[in-house]
Amino acid sequence: MARAETSLLPLVQSYFQQHLRRVRGASDHTIRAYRDGLRLFFIYASHELRCPLADLRLEQLRVDLVLGFLNQLEATRRNGPATRNCRLAAIRGFVSHLLRQDLSRADQYRQILAIPAKRAQTRPPVYLEPDDVRAVLAQPDLRTATGARDLALLLFLYNTGARISEALSVCADDLHLARPRQVRLHGKANKDRICPLWNETARAIQRLIEINEPTERPIFRNVYGAALTRDGAAYVLDKYVRRAAETRPSLRHRRITPHVLRHSCAVALLQSGVDLTVIRDYLGHVSVATTGRYVSSNLKMKRDVLNVFWRRTGLDRQAHRRWRPTAGVLEFLASL
Repeated sequence: MARAETSLLPLVQSYFQQHLRRVRGASDHTIRAYRDGLRLFFIYASHELRCPLADLRLEQLRVDLVLGFLNQLEATRRNGPATRNCRLAAIRGFVSHLLRQDLSRADQYRQILAIPAKRAQTRPPVYLEPDDVRAVLAQPDLRTATGARDLALLLFLYNTGARISEALSVCADDLHLARPRQVRLHGKANKDRICPLWNETARAIQRLIEINEPTERPIFRNVYGAALTRDGAAYVLDKYVRRAAETRPSLRHRRITPHVLRHSCAVALLQSGVDLTVIRDYLGHVSVATTGRYVSSNLKMKRDVLNVFWRRTGLDRQAHRRWRPTAGVLEFLASL
């Protein structure tokens, strides 16, 4: 690209429409996250440089401007390190695109790319124990079409560990409800994976399909026949969690989202003794390190591992039997 071209708009458009969507195959969720991060940065830059946003130029995108934006996120917006790092990732992605298109400003872009992410404390994933999940699954009223849909959705999320975006995009063509019962999930970066289905999940989905005419549209729909949204799914889950909390105090004052069912699936698989690499493929993780964090969060698994470790050491002392005199010994002493 010639140095004379300094307008942001063409490069922003090519970054989102060509690079993210076509080259990287980014999901809609990733697109929205990067969009929001860059939008905040451009608004900040326009305010700091005192120029209309449409007049921003490439030479103005310097490392001190980016650092000022990151500081503002923490100081003014009260964002934590994790959010700061997400915004920085959006900027880095865009600047990497600029570097590929505009080598004349390579040093300027490399200074931005060298900004380190901030260390953030990794929070253990929130999950539900199986007893809590069963209590939630017992709440939908199967006498209604809405209840049948809700049970199918909750069972599907817990059975497959699918991301909510993956679950809500499932169509009838993705399902195989006869043996072997399975579903094809369309994951991140356009990567598909096959997940097996429980008999109960397959029956619940089959009933849902019989209620709603099978079409090319997603199987999970709202009362108007349109595809169920992320907010709609979150509302459905929250409603049944609040009902279950009336008899399960452990559910009170907890924020349970559809992604918590994904975590709950992963932990249940680990507790069942499934290998980490199998769970990685089951959940569609890129790295087994992502899957491994579920082990560190589960205290029961740590205790079980510790007990097995203790038994294998052979350090457990044998219980000593208390000596009790026999009748023969007493007779012997009496004879002395």
